[in-house]
Amino acid sequence: MTCFVYVLGSLHRGRVTTYVGWTNDIERRLARHNAGTGARSTRGRVWMLLHSESFETRNEAMSREWHLKRDRAFRKQLARLVT
Repeated sequence: MTCFVYVLGSLHRGRVTTYVGWTNDIERRLARHNAGTGARSTRGRVWMLLHSESFETRNEAMSREWHLKRDRAFRKQLARLVT
């Protein structure tokens, strides 16, 4: 099963927010975030996909997610795509 790590971006009240997660179906997961049924911290915003990477295993995807959540410089660079 292919797993994906993704970075979402949202412009809300003049501030860009990013969110990092993993899934096995990016389109379905993005739809859930935008419908307000995704993670609690993503509710009430319109999200766009900024970045994704694919992995062979869930463990690889989860490890990469952990690293991306801590890579603020990379996320800040991606956030420029939102504005």
